[in-house]
Formats: sequence, C-alpha cells, structure tokens
Amino acid sequence: MARIKRGLMRHKRHKKIIGKAKGYFGRKKNVFKRAHEQVMKAGQYAFRDRRAKKRDFRRLWIARITAACSESGIKYSQLIHGLNSQGIQINRKMLSELAIQDINAFKAVVEQAKKGL
Repeated sequence: MARIKRGLMRHKRHKKIIGKAKGYFGRKKNVFKRAHEQVMKAGQYAFRDRRAKKRDFRRLWIARITAACSESGIKYSQLIHGLNSQGIQINRKMLSELAIQDINAFKAVVEQAKKGL
C-alpha cells in the first residue's frame, strides 16, 4: 500500500492562517503557532464586538434623543412612555435621525407623545 504524505495539506493550512495574520506585529505574522493563536483570538474579538456595536449604537441614539427632548421640554422616558401609550411605533434610530435632520418633525412626534401622558 502506498504511503500517504500530508505535507501538502499542512502547507496549505498553514499558508491560510499566515495569510489571515498578515499585518500582525512580530512573530504573530509569520510563526504558525503564534499566528494561529492570534487569528483565533481575533475571531473571538470580532464575534464579541459585533454584538457590542449594536449596544453602542443604541446608546448613541438614546443620547441624541435625550438632547433633543431636553430642547423640546420633555424627558426621554416621558417621550417613550407617551409614544407607547399612543400606539406610535417608531424605533430609536429613526427618532434620532428625526432629531438631527428634521427637528420640526421631531417636535410633532413630541406633541403626539405629550397627548399620551
């Protein structure tokens, strides 16, 4: 029976990892063991931060809405409560865009929310 040599597949696997580690500092870019560790850690960071980004954007939208609310003479919590009691479904991303782009439309939404209080 013929002997199976695995050098080709090992080389391809190592080359793939080294390619992903391109641009890393020191031995992490060209030593397979170090590169593999760093690529795995980078994947963990990417997974974690895809979820953290959603939280960060929600915090940003709420901060923008809060600033516009204080300008309109209402608290953020009162705005959200008023919108919910009126049955108005608008997400925080769109509310923050209204607060930035079209303040008159935002003030109209605030007036609707005040009716629900």
